[in-house]
Order: sequence, then structure tokens, then C-alpha cells
Amino acid sequence: MNPFAASGRWLRCALHAHTTASDGEAPPAALAAHYARAGYDVLATTDHWGLTDIASDEILVIPSSELNASLPHGRDGHVLAFGIEELPERREPFPSLAAAAEWIDGSGGVAYLAHPRWSGAGVAEVLAAPALRGIEVFNAGCELECSRGLAGDYWDELLALGRPCFGLATDDSHMPGFDSGHAWTLVRAEEPSASAVLAALREGRFYGSQGPEIGELEIDGAITVATSPCASVALVAGPHDGSRVNAGRLGLRHRGEILEQTADGAIVRTRLERPRAAGWARLEVTDDAGRRAWTNPLQL
Repeated sequence: MNPFAASGRWLRCALHAHTTASDGEAPPAALAAHYARAGYDVLATTDHWGLTDIASDEILVIPSSELNASLPHGRDGHVLAFGIEELPERREPFPSLAAAAEWIDGSGGVAYLAHPRWSGAGVAEVLAAPALRGIEVFNAGCELECSRGLAGDYWDELLALGRPCFGLATDDSHMPGFDSGHAWTLVRAEEPSASAVLAALREGRFYGSQGPEIGELEIDGAITVATSPCASVALVAGPHDGSRVNAGRLGLRHRGEILEQTADGAIVRTRLERPRAAGWARLEVTDDAGRRAWTNPLQL
């Protein structure tokens, strides 16, 4: 799926945030107002084992939940249940990630694995859970608390094993102002509605970001991409199979070329060679502050 070539508009989404209905510090209405003021279009409330609806004229709210599932080593994995309309009858962990994802999917929702590096969920558990649409590639709260929020290598391992998988970027906000506004997901949708956002999450029509923006993306004999001013653009694929360009007078350019730069040398348009052997590839853009943006795997 190439959402950059699809019709519609980009919606800035906060897809993991908590209110006082579970363990967040902001009352529901205050959380919605906070994200609306910050320029977000969509807020998914993901209170633990709850469905928190908020009436707001400023932001689209999608009541969702964060559910627990048992992992083999005795800890719990957390699964984001987007768009479900009711909760399980029993408020206890599902026996596995697979069982949780199947229940969410069967209830009309969309299932994503939250903070896999924080919970310690193994790749094997995701492989055994086909109803999971993807994972959080970046969770700001877990990164701020204990440097366990980035899951790029975990994502790549799943992709290398042939597991289709999308990647969200989220805040997982509990203390708005401290752990909010650090990461978001940009969804490509025909309209700002819950059904359109949920469809995009099912199909991978989005990209995650901490700040960098991705504009046009063309796939032909190579991959050409336009971005906001950045320090590097990489095509991440199999071992030894990717490509990357870096800004600066001595910036290395491996299997790619910079097509356009700003007056101060930042990259804004790049052409990268396709992977030689890997059947998958994803783009990762990094700005001069170290903030990243991640596309979902591209159809090459």
C-alpha cells in the first residue's frame, strides 16, 4: 500500500492516550482539548479495559481500549483495540496475544501490539497472532521512561520472516504536557470519520512520525521520495540490502542520490535503489534533531 499516492487527506492522529478513567492524569474532556490545541485531528482514547467516549467539536474521538494478554514468561502483553464498541465480559488477561487479537477483530475492531520492547513480547507470539495488524514501532512514553519505546529491529525481524506488519508511532500519554506531542500517526483518509480512520489502520494507509514529514513517494525502477528538510533518508531492507543518503559535505551516499537540498544542505528529495534480494523495504527519515518518520513496508 502506498498511501502517498492515494486520494484523501492526512489526519494527524494520537492513537494511544489515557485519561483519569484509567491511569491518566487528565480528565477525558481535558485530554481531548489538549490534543485539539496541539493540532491533532483524531484522538483514540485507550484507557485500560475501558471505553472512554468524549463529546468534542474540536477533534474526532474514537473510543478504544488497551487490553491485556498473557505472555509465556509470565508478564502481560498489551493490545490496542481500536474501534470496538463493547468490552469483553471478563476483565482478565486473554490467554495469548493471538486470542486477544482474534477477539478484537471479531468484535469489529483493529488490533495492534503496544510497546513490544517494553512488555518483552517475543516475535514468536506475533507470528502466532495473525489478527494483529501491526505493532507500535515507537512509543514515546516507554522511550522517555526507560528507553524501551523504539522497536525498529523488532519490526524488521517480523518482516524478514515474511510476517506482514504495519507500524504505529504513538505517545502513550499518561501525563499530558510531559509525554504528549512526541509522536503521532498520519492517516490517509477520504474523510475525518471513525470508519475511514479504522479502514486506514486495517490497510496500512498511514505513516508514523516524531516530526519529519513525507510528501510524494514514487516507486518505479527505484524509490523517489520528497520530505521535509532532513539529515538522512534510508531504505531499510534485509541485511546488507538497504540504501541511505546522508546530508553534509562528507555525507555518505550508499546506493542512492540526493536530488534536491535546501540552501543549508538539508535533504528534501531523494532517489534510492531498490533492495537487491529482500522482498520488503520501508523508508526511515531522520531530521537534524534525531527525530524520525517511518513508512509502512512498500509494495515494490
